[in-house]
Amino acid sequence: MLKTTFVFLLMICGLLLFSDTIYARTIKKRKIKRQFKHSLIMRDHFTGFALYDLDDQKMIYELNADKYFIPASNTKLFTFYTCLKMLGDSIPALRYELRNDSLVFWGTGDPSFLHSDLKGTKGLDFLAQSNKKLYYAATGYKNNFFGAGWAWDDYNDYYQAEITGFPIEDNVALLYADGNGNLQVKPSYLKRFLNRDTSYHPDRFRVRRDFLSNNFAYPVMPVPPNFRQEIPWKTSVELTLDLLQDTLKKPVCPINMPLSASAKTIYNTSSRVVYKRMLQPSDNFIAEQLLLTCSSVKFNSLNTDSVISYSKIHFLNDLPDEPQWVDGSGLSRLNLFTPRSIIALLQKIKEQVNNDSLLYSMLPAGGATGTLKNAYKTDNGQVFVWAKTGSLSNNYNQSGYLVTRKGKRLAFSFMNNNFTRPVKEIRDEMVRIMTYIHEEF
Repeated sequence: MLKTTFVFLLMICGLLLFSDTIYARTIKKRKIKRQFKHSLIMRDHFTGFALYDLDDQKMIYELNADKYFIPASNTKLFTFYTCLKMLGDSIPALRYELRNDSLVFWGTGDPSFLHSDLKGTKGLDFLAQSNKKLYYAATGYKNNFFGAGWAWDDYNDYYQAEITGFPIEDNVALLYADGNGNLQVKPSYLKRFLNRDTSYHPDRFRVRRDFLSNNFAYPVMPVPPNFRQEIPWKTSVELTLDLLQDTLKKPVCPINMPLSASAKTIYNTSSRVVYKRMLQPSDNFIAEQLLLTCSSVKFNSLNTDSVISYSKIHFLNDLPDEPQWVDGSGLSRLNLFTPRSIIALLQKIKEQVNNDSLLYSMLPAGGATGTLKNAYKTDNGQVFVWAKTGSLSNNYNQSGYLVTRKGKRLAFSFMNNNFTRPVKEIRDEMVRIMTYIHEEF
């Protein structure tokens, strides 16, 4: 009788504890729902939100979480996860094969090759130190110079560098004023393409490149002392050869040769360093080139579409909603993901990295680094949100991880599409809501 009573009491306690858990979760859901319901800003456009408890493995709250949104640079989270699954500790710089007195090499899409920030030089050093005749085989690249759905009229803007099998120095020209007030360009090889245009009359000093060539036109007006502008150059095999020869100070010849099955690999930069550079400032160029690098490793070719298809079939086939994914960076408005699928992706990323501190160090940190440095305030010096931002005209999103004051670890995806307000108003309201969750839960 006593034993039966004890078991009964345990069952009652269990039910009460379960009921308390359900009740607490319901209260949390109501509190968050109230934040959206009473927000005038979040009610005048298409908003999606999903908040997931990583410790309890339960969804806390969803708002349009099963609807598709344009993710913008949240797309880089898909690129990041694919790279984690397909690349090793270092990024391959180039493939090569020695043939008698010749060294034939192929590009891997490596974005770090002489990159302005990453400064990958191991591939260059290998070519420079070789006593062989150098031959560049520009075979294997299967895509266009722009991704699917990119805005072609953004070609002159720094964030839309062309995609190529052998990128050099970000595929972007840096134009700047020297100490004497003269216009200069880096790499210096491009100086031959600078032309003063008397018919070009911008409202301020700006340089404009022709869409189909590397003619850089500038107006007849003084160069401002602190002038600085980055413009993607028009890629071509010929320009790649010219830049390599100008840098190496020795001939590099073109050759039409498919990648050899016996080709060896030279590795360049630490993968983690490259991922951090892609995620924190949201570098479109690196994201696009990394997918080509994945293709080089897996398929011995350079094809973005093949990598995306492979990733969807082998790594992302269990997401709640199939992603419509077309590029590496999120520049395309053809990309469409749901908030609940991004939550599932964030869980996969967390499991793959398997180290919270390492994962957080690569993402923008609210109040501290990257694209969230000026968005959030820290909590007495402590960062509590690490997330990838994503912005296009009329779209702004954040997806990532949050730790509450009570130590709860959460994943969230907060997406805003088709608004006409200034993006700052949207961002500030998102920060208010996420800060509320941090403080209250």
